[in-house]
Parts: sequence; structure tokens; C-alpha cells
Amino acid sequence: MAPEQLDLHDLEGEDIHPHRRPSRGMYVLPSLFTAGNIALGYYAMTQSIQGSVADPAYFDRAAMAIGVAALLDGVDGFIARVTHTASDFGHELDSLADVITFGVAPSLLAYIWGFRMLPLSVHPGLRENVLHAGVFVCFLFLVCGASRLARFNISSSTNLQPRNPGKPGHKFFVGMPIPAGAGIVAAVIHFFNGAPIDNSWIALVWLLLLIFTGFLMVSNWRFWSAKEVTSGDRHPARFFTLIAVIFSLIAWNSEWALMIIAFGYLISGVLARLAYSWHRRLRRPHQPGPA
Repeated sequence: MAPEQLDLHDLEGEDIHPHRRPSRGMYVLPSLFTAGNIALGYYAMTQSIQGSVADPAYFDRAAMAIGVAALLDGVDGFIARVTHTASDFGHELDSLADVITFGVAPSLLAYIWGFRMLPLSVHPGLRENVLHAGVFVCFLFLVCGASRLARFNISSSTNLQPRNPGKPGHKFFVGMPIPAGAGIVAAVIHFFNGAPIDNSWIALVWLLLLIFTGFLMVSNWRFWSAKEVTSGDRHPARFFTLIAVIFSLIAWNSEWALMIIAFGYLISGVLARLAYSWHRRLRRPHQPGPA
């Protein structure tokens, strides 16, 4: 009697096609995109140093490099999720890359473009004070961005929650992400085509904007994370569609597109905070006064 053929459907609990681990070469792919992120930050720093009033195109190229890096931030994580090559090494490398590209590079660019290029015709005392304040605020911007990254890295283990959690299950970030903060700097500079600030009062406005952006990064305010769109393992089409739309807008009019995207995201966090405060005040029980 011929032996019965084995029916695969009769095997219960057996993994006929076990999940194969990706090859070692695949683990390098997300790190290559992270290295590209670092390269854009390094390029932005070299362009910032070469910029001047006579040749503001260097500042514009630095801003564009930071802006492109901010838009592409997360591509390495997307690739790691799709290819199942996420690792602790890639996570740490990505954090270090963010400090360089979205911390050091924009703070250096913000100082040189907004304060260092002030003309010597400005009142010497006022110019000197603005320069000193600019150094401190740009350093503060860098520290806030690094602190934001450190808090994000430990948030999963400490269950950090914002003060305005919003709807249950809503995807959010606690504080403005550091790429968005760098995007504010890049958008403003690119909007003016790299032409540096030449007025002390405008430099003070730039100073206040940097302070406010740094505060948003270390705050507990809620910012949209777009995880339901960028979760490439479930909806890769949405992710690529979003990237295509953004880059199409930038190609059409990069100055206005980057400005609207950057400040629209900033304003969304502020409005979310104001809405939460307003609803909380309405829900507060009324305390009757003395008879």
C-alpha cells in the first residue's frame, strides 16, 4: 500500500513558512538614510559659515537642506518598519543625527543669519547686546531640542502624557518635535531667500520666535504625530501620497509652501492648547459665592 501523501492543511500549529530574518545587508539600509540626514545637516553648517550679506544664497541653501531633512525625517524609520530591520543601533543613530541636523545646524544658521550679519551702522551698544542675546537664545534652542529628543526616547518607559491629552487614542507628540522646530528656522530664512536681517528690531522679533519655538519643544502641549498616515507597515500608499503632495507643493512655490507647512503645524499645537484650556474652564464646577 502506497504511503499516504502528507496534507499541509492537516498540520495544525506548524509554521510551514517561518518568517525569515532579513539579511545583514538590509539592516544597513535604514542607517544609510540616517547618514544622509547627517550629511544634510553638515552641508547646512558649511553653507551657513560661508554666507554673507553680499552672497545670501549660502543661507538659502542651508535652509533648504534643513527643510528637506525635516521633510524626510522618519523615512529611515519607515524603511526599518517595512523591512523589519529596526534595531537599537539604528534608533540611537537616528537620535544623534537629529541633534546634528535639527539642533546644531539650525541654531548656527539662526545665529549667523539673524544676528551676526547685523550691519555695523547699527548703534554699537545695541548691536552688541543683540549679538550676546542671540548667542544665548540660539544655544537655548539647541538645548531645548536635545531635551525634547531625550524626553521622547524615554517616553515609552515612563508613560509620559501631556496635560491636554485630547480624545482617547488620539495620536500625538508631547511637545513640538525637533524637526518641526528646525523647520520653523528653515522656512523663515528660505522665505526671504536667505537675505539676512539688517534691522535690530526685526532681530528682536527673530529672538522672540526662537524662544517661543524652544519653549514649544520642551512643553507638554499636544502636537499631531501623523502616525495614522506614516505607519508604513499598514498604509504605505498614504505615506507615499503625503510625501508626493508635499514635494509637489514645494516644487510649485517653495517659499510659501514651507512657510505654511511650518507655521501651520506650530499654530495647530497652540490652538490645541487653547481649546483644551477653554474646555477645561467650561467643565470646572461653579463655586457659589458667600450668601
